[in-house]
Amino acid sequence: MNSMKTSLIAALIALPSLAHAFVPPVPEIAAKSYYLYDKQSGQVLAARDPDMKIEPASLTKMMTAYITFKMVKEGKLKLDQTLLVSDKGWRTEGSRMYLDPKVPATVDELIKGMIVQSGNDACVTLAEAIAGSEEVFAQLMNKEAKRLGLHNSFFTNSTGLPDPALLVTTSDLGRLATAIINDFPEYYPIYGIKEFKYNNISQPNRNLLLYRDPFVDGMKTGHTASAGYNLVASSKRDGRRLISVVVGTTSPEVRATESSKLLNWGAQFFETPRLYAAKQAVQQVPVWKGKADTVGVGFMQDQYITVPKGDAAKLKIDLVSQQPLMAPIKEGQVVGTMKISLEGKVLSERKVVAIASVEEANIFGRAWDTIRLWWKGLFN
Repeated sequence: MNSMKTSLIAALIALPSLAHAFVPPVPEIAAKSYYLYDKQSGQVLAARDPDMKIEPASLTKMMTAYITFKMVKEGKLKLDQTLLVSDKGWRTEGSRMYLDPKVPATVDELIKGMIVQSGNDACVTLAEAIAGSEEVFAQLMNKEAKRLGLHNSFFTNSTGLPDPALLVTTSDLGRLATAIINDFPEYYPIYGIKEFKYNNISQPNRNLLLYRDPFVDGMKTGHTASAGYNLVASSKRDGRRLISVVVGTTSPEVRATESSKLLNWGAQFFETPRLYAAKQAVQQVPVWKGKADTVGVGFMQDQYITVPKGDAAKLKIDLVSQQPLMAPIKEGQVVGTMKISLEGKVLSERKVVAIASVEEANIFGRAWDTIRLWWKGLFN
């Protein structure tokens, strides 16, 4: 591998710089565990015991919703399809949307009842429609959790009702929230609905930040006596989305207040500039035995990084490309790594790829490069 250094794009360099950006410590958070995540950069800004296993309570419904959205997207459920609550679903304890055993509800109504009203009866009804039973649905939940990389979570039901084996982590909940927003943007706005009426009963969304913070547009609350009061909140400000997870607080007011502290701290003291656009050539690197002498390297998706406000201009980029780089090269092929550092500390290390394909040269071109490589190696 040969090391090559490249500067940030001009727009980024032009950002104002501070001698030392002021970032106060994470505020004191009255919770058992918490997690603050910048969705664009993928960076964790603050966390306490993010891998400690905790009771999710109704945050479990985020996984139930994820699978339901997936079934609708795949055409296995339809929003206007009607379902009838089973005796088990109707008798499920805890919060409910008050389904009537004699009146079918649409999948669309059940989704809103599950998310806005946190209806356990809605969850069981959807789970049984998708998998035949809640027990089998729990197996689907764990299969999906594994696929999404939620390696420290285990689900046993669709509702979040207490079960000694039903445990998750705040870091996994942050990943799950991100997956919902990324994979099902068309359904995410449901998490911002402030009130939903079903069976002539109106119930407000229990996420108090929806009423207090104009930047918060989701996501989900949870509570049981043993779990305490939990909240996953998502805030979008100036195009930048932060996701907070706060669990084990003592009241609805406390979970809202502590979540607000985290979100405001992350928004006020950090920024997330775009480093490179998708398929933007970060640098041209030499290619051997190809029809082209060089290939542009970069990323297939936009790249962002979160730094203290005012420190973006201080970022240092080191690009290390694979050398000698031999054709044929396919678009998207990993050809090196990029280290992004701030004042000597590595913030991120990312793989760079070829942003175009390079075909192999003819026999004469390959032979000539073979000689050149031999000659180069002889003197190196």
